[in-house]
Amino acid sequence: MAKALRLTQVERKEISDAKMLEAAVDLIVERGAGQATLKDVGEKAGYSRGLAGYRFGNKEGLFDFVLRSVGDEWLGELTQVTKNKYGYEAIAAALDAHTQFCADAPKHVEAFYRLWFEALAPESQLKGVILGIHKRRRADVINWIEQGIERNLLAPTIDKALIADHFTASVSGIVYHWMSDPDNLDEMRANHDGLKQVMRAMLSAQSK
Repeated sequence: MAKALRLTQVERKEISDAKMLEAAVDLIVERGAGQATLKDVGEKAGYSRGLAGYRFGNKEGLFDFVLRSVGDEWLGELTQVTKNKYGYEAIAAALDAHTQFCADAPKHVEAFYRLWFEALAPESQLKGVILGIHKRRRADVINWIEQGIERNLLAPTIDKALIADHFTASVSGIVYHWMSDPDNLDEMRANHDGLKQVMRAMLSAQSK
């Protein structure tokens, strides 16, 4: 009888991290971030009470892990769908992908944005993480526009910062609205489509 393959320490950590991510996401969505304890995360993931505390140190460490993990999931999708796309085409592809990401992983998106909005509290230690994510999103939009300008798809006079700010603020607003009724994916999809039209209009108006 063949012996079962033994997992490496790195593989075991990857598995436990994945399980604790799912447990944390579920608890944040079900109870809110304030009621999601490290002990409960460890137990829900099928481990000891102390493993989550040992791994993340405190709740801020756990929430940092959730934000970065879900953010990396989304970044992987975004990088794939916007590859070789520039200007409006990249913006539209990003919005379509965001709609699909919300449909495919609604709990991950909801947990991410619950932490995002709670990070606005004065005492939050997650502001640095959120600011970094926000800057990356804004920089992505500016880069797509710059790539469009370089390829003569857009006029060089376009206010890149204005459009990037409108894009990032609108996406956050769409998700905030969707979280009040997470089952209503049709409305969320329609709002993304509406934002695509606004982005096209802003780019076209500034290209004249």
